[in-house]
Amino acid sequence: MGYRYAVELYSVRGELEKDLTGTLEKVRDMGYEAVEFFGEFKHPARVIKEALDKTGLICCGWHTPWSYVQDDRFDETVAYFKEIGNQNVIIPGLPRELTNSKEAWLKIAEEFNRLSEKLKKHGMRIGYHNHASEFFYIDGEQPFHILFSNTVPDVIVQVDNGHVLRGGADVMAAITPYAGRAKSVHLKPYKLGCMDLNDGYDTMIGEDDVPWAEFMAWCLKHGGTEWFIVEYESEKLYTPFEGIEACLKALKKMEAEGRF
Repeated sequence: MGYRYAVELYSVRGELEKDLTGTLEKVRDMGYEAVEFFGEFKHPARVIKEALDKTGLICCGWHTPWSYVQDDRFDETVAYFKEIGNQNVIIPGLPRELTNSKEAWLKIAEEFNRLSEKLKKHGMRIGYHNHASEFFYIDGEQPFHILFSNTVPDVIVQVDNGHVLRGGADVMAAITPYAGRAKSVHLKPYKLGCMDLNDGYDTMIGEDDVPWAEFMAWCLKHGGTEWFIVEYESEKLYTPFEGIEACLKALKKMEAEGRF
């Protein structure tokens, strides 16, 4: 299938808030094939569908609030995603009270397994997107591995490589136990050695410390990765649109040069 690039729309959230279709048009014109939405449903599903149809972009996922997959909202969420053509229900974070111990994470893993079965009936998959905190040890283990080593293979391991580095972990060591499960991944540049660790995000793909060649090649060969999703949050070096365009150009340049 090759490398197919999408963008996490959180990267251009301010622009998206002002102009849904115009933002998607700019993303498409940069060369992206798909988009991942995030957060609450701020538009009726038909509005999202119309914008996607007009631009020819695919919805490759939605960073979905945990509350949206609970029993009281599950059917509404599924109906919304069916209308816009989204298969990947990615949870971007969890309430702290549900993740404050190893036992709590094991209970969350059970819930992900239950939700995976429920969503499978609708042709959908659930996944989890890590932040740095999933690599901070709790009860002697990293929550990232507590969760994914106790969930079924259908649960997507949406690794964010920049956040892995921010969490003090090794990118390849994090992802390699989960062959076939990285259906979508987040591409986020990060540089090591900053006094303030959050300053590590103020860089660009190819100028940072993510092991791009190894990571990208592994995802394509072993990860089952369908979408490589750019998420660029820093606004110190670029405006939001400039940032995601520079990321895509850097990736395509490395690809053209045979670096992965």
